[in-house]
Amino acid sequence: MGFDVHQLVEGRELWLGGIKLEHTLGLLGHSDADVLLHAICDGLLGAANLRDIGYHFPDTAGEFKNIDSKILLKKTGELIREKGYEIGNIDCTVCAERPKLKPFIPQMQEIISTILDMDIDDISIKATTTEKLGFTGREEGISAYATVLITK
Repeated sequence: MGFDVHQLVEGRELWLGGIKLEHTLGLLGHSDADVLLHAICDGLLGAANLRDIGYHFPDTAGEFKNIDSKILLKKTGELIREKGYEIGNIDCTVCAERPKLKPFIPQMQEIISTILDMDIDDISIKATTTEKLGFTGREEGISAYATVLITK
């Protein structure tokens, strides 16, 4: 299982699931702060006992400053396969009040399936709100959860 959260701020682009969304706020982070791709990376790395995203791609390393998270996901997929695993499926949930994500989910699935060389039907992405509760409800941040299945 993977989890990630980033703060919403002015002056940043909003990247989710590998696509840039039009929004008044963007996610703050060392990379492009794509919480969905980061949660998937963490889920995959954890399932293979390869530690976590911060271990492999530390936010103290200049080489990862403003990096496209699609690159991190691709490298994560390579690490998984180098250890002898294949990815069975990925099930994700993004928690955000705005923007509404439903129209973008098919494109996100396509991008992730291409990066990880998977069947698009093996990637589930759901979007939900927190009904105006907590930091997500106040639109202070976005979080994402990912559950993955890998096989050897």
